[in-house]
Parts: sequence; C-alpha cells; structure tokens
Amino acid sequence: MSSKELLRMKSKNKVNGNGSLSSSGWEMRPGGMLVQKRSSDHSNQSSMIVPTIRLKVKYGSSYHEVKISSQATFGELKKMLAGPTGLHTEDQKIFYKEKEKDSRSFLDVAGLKDGSKLVLIEDEISKEKRYLESRKNAKMENASKEITTIRLEIDKLAKQVGNVEMDIYGGKKVTETLLLSLIELLMTQLIKLDGITADGDLKLQRRMQVKRVQKYIETLDMLKIRNSALGNHNANVPMHNKNRTFTGQMPKSIYYQQEQRKMGNFADQTSPGPVVVTTKWETF
Repeated sequence: MSSKELLRMKSKNKVNGNGSLSSSGWEMRPGGMLVQKRSSDHSNQSSMIVPTIRLKVKYGSSYHEVKISSQATFGELKKMLAGPTGLHTEDQKIFYKEKEKDSRSFLDVAGLKDGSKLVLIEDEISKEKRYLESRKNAKMENASKEITTIRLEIDKLAKQVGNVEMDIYGGKKVTETLLLSLIELLMTQLIKLDGITADGDLKLQRRMQVKRVQKYIETLDMLKIRNSALGNHNANVPMHNKNRTFTGQMPKSIYYQQEQRKMGNFADQTSPGPVVVTTKWETF
C-alpha cells in the first residue's frame, strides 16, 4: 500500500491511542503496516472458516479425489497422495494448468478451487537419487556392523596375546603352534578389514583396527623369538610384574632390555647371523 493510500485511510478512520484504527476493517501493526483487523467476535470467526475443497488428481490412467483445506500447501497434498498412489513425496511432481507446482506453494494462492483438476507424475530422477542414497546408507550400515564384529573378535585375541606374553616373560615356554594359531587368526581379521569399503568416520575406525592387528602380530613375532630361546636355553626368568597391563608392545624396562641383549648374544653363538623381524605392512 502506497503512502498516499495510507494517508487516505487515516483520514477516513480515526487512529486510537493503541495504534489501531477505529474502523472495524483495518488495524495498524507496530511496524506501520496496515492490515485487515482481526476480531474476537465469534460470528466473525465463523465467517472466516477456511473451506475444504475437493481436487481431482490424475495419475497415469487413474483418478484420485482428495479433500483438503484450500490453504494447504502442495507438499501437504503430496503427503495425502502418497498412500493411494504408492509414490514417495519426493518422487511426486504435481502440475496445475500444465505448470509444475512447488511443494511450499499454497493451493489457494495458486488459484485452486473446489473441483480443480491436477496431474501427478513420477519424478524418475528423484527416485533414482533416493535409491542410490538408500543403497549407500545400507552399505555404510553393514560396514559399521562388520567393523564392530571384527573389533570384538580382535579384543578376544588381544587378551590371548596378553596371556601368552605374560607366560613367556615369566619363563614359561608355550607351544609354537599356539603362537602360529594366534597369528593366523589375526591375519584372518586383517583380511576381513581389507574387504570392507568405508568412508569418513567408518574409514578411520577400520584403519584403527588394522593398526591394532598389525601391532599384535608384530608382538607375536617377537614372542616367537623369545619363546624359542627359552626352549634352547632352558631359561627360568622370574616375572617381576605379573599384574602389568598388556599394551601389545614389547616391554622397554631395563630388565627386559638386558634379557633381550642376552638373547641377542645367544643367537650370535648359535646362528650365522642376528634374528631380525622384517614384517612390513601395506597401507589400507
């Protein structure tokens, strides 16, 4: 409304102290906008009831009749059509007078009245996008479950590696078959992790488990050397700290460093050269 029209309205209607016009038709908003006055009179409210309209929607060779508020949006209409047509709301395209209508547009603003006819078609592009997105989400969900299952299995194997480590450093020889079996089981988990396709946070989780497995396998490789020395040397090394926490890494205390040097000297006397662990890992 122009400033001239506003002045004309003010001249015809006396403005009250609260900023509203005394005329029953209009009122002044705080920002200076002139709008139609709302009344608390029940008779007026009943006269302003929003009508319900009937729409005929053609989808393929079928027609669907829908009763809906005239002030509803096309998005709300799509929700009502999802049931009888079987189309997802995102896969629906509604046309009125050969023009596609936005889901946020209102029916009455678009000019729809009781008995208006519309055409509904399936949006193939949107359907394909939703299908690809659902497949991606399903793959990520499966990958998450697989990583969780593998992590739990690695936790069990880590405890077994910890028990073997305590036995060997306590001077107790274990069978080489046990060490080889643990290495084989860990390698199996590594192969499973390699077969998982993951992105984002799941990729980081997978990489973390890969590093855990590699660390435990390296620990077992070192324990094999230690265990072999126990058998040939008939060593009886006391376990000074039986309650220490297993970390998956070789101990670095002075006591164990001395023991490793002894093992190195023994290996020099009984073999052509020093024993070196050369496990190399590929980056996943």
